[in-house]
Amino acid sequence: MSPALNRRHLLRLGGATLVVAGSTGIGLPALAADTVTADLIVYGATSAGIVAAVQMRRMGRTALILEPGRHVGGLTTGGLGYTDSGTSASIGGIAGEFYRRVHAKYHGNTVTPDSPMRLVFEPHVAAEVFDDLLAEHGVPVYLGTRLAQVVRAGNRITALTTDNGQTFAGPMFVDATYEGDLMAKAGVAYALGREANAVYGETINGVQLRTGHQFTRPVDPYVTPGVPASGLLPGISGTPVAPNGTGDGLIQAYNFRMCLTKAADRIPFPKPAGYDPADYELLLRYVQAGFTGPFFTTQGVGNGKTDSNNHGAFSTDFIGANHTYPTAGAAVRENIVADHRAYQQGLMWFLANDPRLPASIRTATAAWGLAADEFTATGGWPPQLYVREARRMVSAYVVTERDCRGRARVVDSVGLASYTMDSHNCQRVVVDGVVKNEGDVQVGVPGPYPISYRAIVPVGAQCANLFVPVCLSASHIAYGSIRMEPVFMILAQSAATAAKLALDAGVPVQQVDVAALQARLRQDGQHLQWPPAVDGEIVVDNASAAVTRAGTWLSSSHVGGYWGVDYEHDGNTGKGVNRLRFTPSLPAAGSYAVSLRWTADPNRASNVPVDVVHGGGVTTRTVDQRGSGGQWVSLGTYAFAAGTAGSVLIRTEGTDGYVVADAARFVPA
Repeated sequence: MSPALNRRHLLRLGGATLVVAGSTGIGLPALAADTVTADLIVYGATSAGIVAAVQMRRMGRTALILEPGRHVGGLTTGGLGYTDSGTSASIGGIAGEFYRRVHAKYHGNTVTPDSPMRLVFEPHVAAEVFDDLLAEHGVPVYLGTRLAQVVRAGNRITALTTDNGQTFAGPMFVDATYEGDLMAKAGVAYALGREANAVYGETINGVQLRTGHQFTRPVDPYVTPGVPASGLLPGISGTPVAPNGTGDGLIQAYNFRMCLTKAADRIPFPKPAGYDPADYELLLRYVQAGFTGPFFTTQGVGNGKTDSNNHGAFSTDFIGANHTYPTAGAAVRENIVADHRAYQQGLMWFLANDPRLPASIRTATAAWGLAADEFTATGGWPPQLYVREARRMVSAYVVTERDCRGRARVVDSVGLASYTMDSHNCQRVVVDGVVKNEGDVQVGVPGPYPISYRAIVPVGAQCANLFVPVCLSASHIAYGSIRMEPVFMILAQSAATAAKLALDAGVPVQQVDVAALQARLRQDGQHLQWPPAVDGEIVVDNASAAVTRAGTWLSSSHVGGYWGVDYEHDGNTGKGVNRLRFTPSLPAAGSYAVSLRWTADPNRASNVPVDVVHGGGVTTRTVDQRGSGGQWVSLGTYAFAAGTAGSVLIRTEGTDGYVVADAARFVPA
């Protein structure tokens, strides 16, 4: 439990501890009853779980959180203080508010929708912010309440029972765990491991033997170098690696995000019980082959502390040790967590102390230690294992690489993701007699992309009152982009908002009015498209039926920053013949600010003529498509009649490169 949470009232309930935060809307006797009821039951006190409960309280309904462990805040308070965010400006709603509250903790400013966000922070500061949110909204958190049984009536969950004997009943439920435990017990379909590329028409799913976080020098994998019969060193698989793109049941590696410091009161790296230097023989050989580091990251999070993560071929990721974790029972999971802790603590001990290593490596590592004022209940070691991937729901919409690359664009957006498609290594294998890591993928996305509402709700026949904003419906490689703490918070707020609307309308979660949901989300500061919508804007995309063409135009998504699923170009041919016209349907006569969008590249034309047809005639502008890509570029403000009399025409005559047609925008002035 964080120091901040200790400030609140604790109530013992059998084997559980209830953290009562402010006025809950549920009286204390009711909270201690054998059966507790609330409008929204959230399983998992992760960042997503907290945001879901807070949003439900803000909408006037009751909510409570069940947490199987003792830690509140998930990875956000568990060491991941150097936030992986992609395009940070696309973080809206309570997620954005959280990071603004973090900034205020450091700078003392008032939190407003326009105040700055801070995405880099110490763990205890994040815990204080979540503590404030829970207290302000009266959200009770039951610690140490592990799910034992899901009670159903037809396709609806009616209650959850926990291993301490309590029952929690309500009309709506959220699975906010990193593992998808509630989803699985509720009978919802899920996937494990990596799909083959062929399953969803992807290119970077499945087995991926690539260069990221890879051994850069040849290292012998055998216990006795050069003798395969002697066996493999610890952590190396003897299974031949499959061709790239092949599906399997493997998941990316886990680790702990350490909060390190060089302060005088730092805690030296502990030597774990059962430490065996043979576990690090592979790393020793890598060093002897000439590798000098770095062996872990040291991104600063403030006050001389770090968020230290995996880096390189042999680091804090315990590659291959987590494959049974997602579906394992509590006891087995605890053993896997303990093994990860022992591996990582042993690694740090090895780097700081093993006399076979160069003194420079030992000295540099020993200069760091665990921050004495973080994770005080666990000796400075983070209590939260970084579960990067576990179960993933399979629902009516599966987010795939196409979504991440902007080649598919859903209309039922409930939030944005924007981080790189990022999978850590999944296994360590032998290739041509040397050791290799397999599974690392790091491929960027062109910009923030929408997540479908259908991806956070199950198929209706499976469950009609459950939301899954963390283990949502996505392929392995798409989940690698989505699996960021800000995105989990964004989708959790959207889930709770939809839960309230479903309750009000008396409908299954699959039948929520998406337009009404999106309207409320925008009202609460959520971003649903990128760039953010402008009031009254009318966008005509190249894929719209309102576009007419002359000549030949070719579809592409090669250069990022386009609107919709693609853009078009003239192939740098047919100059003067190729033309493309955007014709909006304007709801009323008046003045409109007109903008054009394209993707930029040095091979683009610098002198593209663009005709704006308006009420006063035709105005020609010239735009340079070698710059200003991925943004709306003003063509001016003009008077238009209502209807389809106005337009924007892109011409190609005399142009000195590829001409791009992506989208035009009209905004009431």
